[in-house]
Parts: sequence; structure tokens; C-alpha cells
Amino acid sequence: MERIGIMLLFLSPDFMYILGIDLGSSFIKASLIELSSQRALATASVPDQEMPMRSLHPGWAEQEPEVWWDHIKALVRKILVQTGIPGRDISAIGISYQMHGLVLIDHKGQVLRPSIIWCDSRSVPIGDAAFKDLGTSYCLGHLLNSPGNFTASKLRWVIENEPSLAEQVHAFLLPGDFINFKLTGEINTTVPALSEGMFWDFAQDSLALPLFRHYRIPESWCPSLVPTFAIQGRLSSQAASETGLHPGTPVCYRAGDQPNNAFSLNVLRPGEIAATAGTSGVVYGVQQKLATDEQSRINAFAHVNHTATDPRIGILLCVNGTGIANSWLKKNLGGTMTYDKLNQQAAQVPAGSDHLLFYPFGNGAERMLGNRMVQSHLMNLDFNRHGIGHLARAIQEGIVYALRYGVDIMTANGMTPRAIKAGKANLFLSPVFRQMFSSLLQVPLEFYDTDGATGAARGAGIGLGVYTPSTAFETLHRIEELSPDPALGSVLNELYHTWKNQLEKTLLSTL
Repeated sequence: MERIGIMLLFLSPDFMYILGIDLGSSFIKASLIELSSQRALATASVPDQEMPMRSLHPGWAEQEPEVWWDHIKALVRKILVQTGIPGRDISAIGISYQMHGLVLIDHKGQVLRPSIIWCDSRSVPIGDAAFKDLGTSYCLGHLLNSPGNFTASKLRWVIENEPSLAEQVHAFLLPGDFINFKLTGEINTTVPALSEGMFWDFAQDSLALPLFRHYRIPESWCPSLVPTFAIQGRLSSQAASETGLHPGTPVCYRAGDQPNNAFSLNVLRPGEIAATAGTSGVVYGVQQKLATDEQSRINAFAHVNHTATDPRIGILLCVNGTGIANSWLKKNLGGTMTYDKLNQQAAQVPAGSDHLLFYPFGNGAERMLGNRMVQSHLMNLDFNRHGIGHLARAIQEGIVYALRYGVDIMTANGMTPRAIKAGKANLFLSPVFRQMFSSLLQVPLEFYDTDGATGAARGAGIGLGVYTPSTAFETLHRIEELSPDPALGSVLNELYHTWKNQLEKTLLSTL
């Protein structure tokens, strides 16, 4: 902590705290940490109920960006009131955000349409066609992915289907870019953000111009580039008055939620792996080579510490229907059911859920299944034997099996988990889920007392120049380690292969 103490000598005593904001698709969270001690003083989230996703057609998912902003304004004021800390004492802001979304603004900065968010599947055919037209050599060698269902393909969908609206576009933004714009008035982005949208050419270390030309996206729509860890703008007077913060407060960090989650767990070096089990379930590892799966079933993006001369590529496996599947069950069982009760019910049922099989693919096209819309399936339901506990356990088992299916793809591509770091949150709060996850993958789980908002705050500390990547995690401590249960792992492995065979023979073969 000596370096931090020295750096603080050069800061005004009025600037002693860092704010992290984590824009999710269900909730928005914030954490406030003390600059000198790195102690988390407060966390808060909004809204009280999960934010809705608007789905006008099957496979669509939209949210209103201005609603995000309204919630963030309320959230910042909430955390300032909660702590009693005046806004002028906040030294910097960091942003984490839901990845792959598309926000379009006109020349006045007005939002032109609802955001097409990460799990929206409408542009899958556009991305698949581009993969063929541009060629696998270009896509996998330059973009590291198929264009698939990422932001660039969503933007092309708007150009094709809403041409009068497209004529009004001044800039495309990812969700984090939009929040930075609302805070600072600056229209800019980062290399990791462009890479997650398929706008970045790794081989050329520049914009993916062949993709821009193929999709007929004007280069002028692309925001200017800023580093991930740096001052990306300063709080405008209007944003300051709406949030209670101080005009001129810098935004010093911005990253997508999954790279940021890995960063918050100090996953920065090749071979290190993180996991989350929120709305979606993700296993995210870091590698140095500019390569990924030849079938593009797992994703590769620039990690937060990536540079052209020292690559750091985040390899991301995603199961869209994770926490949202558990949430669906809770909502549809009535108002008295809680997640704790669901976890207790699941714990009363033996492994295998009495032959009940669940496939958690009801939240859009699944990348690891070749961008197929498989939908969710519940098989072997017996009205005379199965109850709530069986449903609760089968859903958690199905999610674990789906994650294992994806991890097998990662392993085949050279990313073998030896230990996985996670925050103890969301589905990892379930003893059944976390023990199944560790045992089926046969790797220890390391839990840390951190989250995406705290990670965003630490990132802002680096961008401000007060921390380094090594000193930023001096107070990050492991709170629990969970070892695999070999006996449970053996049982689950057999059950997993039954689940997998059913998936590949029945579900995938019929598409």
C-alpha cells in the first residue's frame, strides 16, 4: 500500500473515493470504495424488480437506454445518501456494462430506437451470411469470430429494416459507451468494446474495414478511440446536477461485464479463468494467442489489458439461459417463492432429479450451438412423481451440464481449467449449484468478495493513475475454496452424457 499512500499526497483531500457502476440487463449496481484503503464502503442496486426485456417477436430482446440512465441517476444518489459522502469527494468513475448491445444516437445525442441487447437473435442470419461472404479465413484470422449475432450484425439489421431511421444515425454506441456519453457528453469507445461488436481487426490493429464495407456501415458512425484505463471524459454540469456528483469528475475506466468480472477477480494473465452465473452463465479465460474455435462456438475478444504488442485475448463461453431460467421458475411459482427457498427445495432432491432433464436454451440463439434457436426443454416430466424440488434441481443441473458442454469446447481449443475464480453471487449462492459445478468440471472453485461494480471502481483507480494492475488488488482476498466431490462428479458425469446425447440426437438433429 506504500505506492497508494505516496500517490494520495498529490490528490486533494476532498477526493478520496471511487465509484463503480455495473450496468446489467436485470439490475444496475454501484459500489463505492475508499481510495487509500480500497475498502468497499457501500453497494447498492436498482431497480427493486428485474428490468424487463421487450420481445416484440420471437428471438428479439430490447431495452430503453434512457431507462438505464434514469436508474443510474437514482442509483448514484442512493449510494451518496447511503454513505453520507458528498459528490465532490468522488475522485473517479468506472463503468461496467452488458456486452454486445446496440445504441443509436442522432447528431443531437437523442436515442433513435430501443437498444437491441446482447441476447437478441434477429441478426443471426445476417451474421451467418457475412461469415460465408467475407470468408472464414478473414473472420477467424482478423475478427477472431464469426460476425454472428454481435453488434455489427445488429447494426446491419437496422440499416436493412429501418432505413429511414438509419439515415438519422450520427453514432453507434455500445451500452457502456452510451452511459459514458450521458455522463460526459463524449462520444468515444475502446478497442475491447469494438472487438466485442466485431468492429475490430486484430491482424491490422485497426477498424475492421472489410466488415464496415460489407455491411455498408459508414466509418463516420464509429466513436473515437480511448484507452480502457484512462480519462475518457469528465462529468458534465447537467449530469452532475442529475446525479449529485461534482462537475469535472473523470470517467477513467470502461469494460464489458464479462471482461470486467474477470478483471475484478484479478484474472489478467494467460491461463487464468473466471466464471459468472447471472442472467447468463459465462466461463471466461485469458490467452495470449490470436486464435479461437474454428467453428466459432466460443468467442474471443480483446481483454481489458490487451495491447497489439502484448496480446491478452478473453475466451468467452456463454450459456444465455442461466439465472434467467432460475428467475423464470421463481416468477411462475407465485409471489411467495424466493431463491433461498428454491435452493432449499433443490437440495432435498438427489442428483439426477428423478430422470427430469432440463435444457436452458430459452434466451435467444446459443453461440456454442452454432447460433441455433434451440429453445428451452423440460423432458420426462411425470405429474405423479415430480414436484417443485425436482424442477428447481433439474434447472440447476441443466445449467451446469450446459456450462460443461461449453467448457469441453474450450478444452478442445487449448483452454483447460485448473481452477476457476468467481464472486459468491447469483446462482453461486446455491450450495447445490456450486458443488455440482465444481464436481462435474473436476476443478476447485475459488470465491472472492467482489463484484462487477467493485471491479469497475478498481479499474477507475488504475485509469486515474493511483493504482497499478498489481496494487489495485492488494485487498482482494479469497473467502472460500470449494473442492470437487469425486463421488458426486462420477454420478454427474454419467448423467451429463445422457443429457448431452439427448441434446445432440433429438434437439440439434431436428433443426
